Amino acid sequence: MKVELCEAGIDDAPSIHRMQVKTFMPLYEIYKDDETSPVKETVKRIVERMEQPETTYFKIMADDIFVGVIRIFQFCEERCRVSPIFILPEFQNRGITQTVFNIIERIYSKASVWCLDTIFQEVGNCYLYEKLGYVRTGKEKIVNENMTIVSYEKHILKTV
Repeated sequence: MKVELCEAGIDDAPSIHRMQVKTFMPLYEIYKDDETSPVKETVKRIVERMEQPETTYFKIMADDIFVGVIRIFQFCEERCRVSPIFILPEFQNRGITQTVFNIIERIYSKASVWCLDTIFQEVGNCYLYEKLGYVRTGKEKIVNENMTIVSYEKHILKTV
């Protein structure tokens, strides 16, 4: 499967929103998280994020099909945050996410620290990020009695 990233534009915001709601709705139904769920994010909020100079949204394309999104927030040249990343349910568990992380690390080749957050109770997501070299930082936020957000970081040693 050929995986590519294409920078998203403001015109893509409604499609991104629809995909985001479809992808995150099963998690919202489990955790009932009105505070941080991407399901609750509006198209307007996505556009506001797209307009941030530090932010780039990429469409994830698999065999030329728009299957997901990754947003990179670049604090500085050396530090980036992934928030969010999602793949439509029907395209999950095909290795796409792993490939996407390899691609973004090449695009942002000067970044030596990557960070992201995920739901502690979603063991598969935690496993995936750990497999990709991310380590729990110890920072946690209890959202409700069923859900805790945990933070991860990955440090990449840069050679001269």
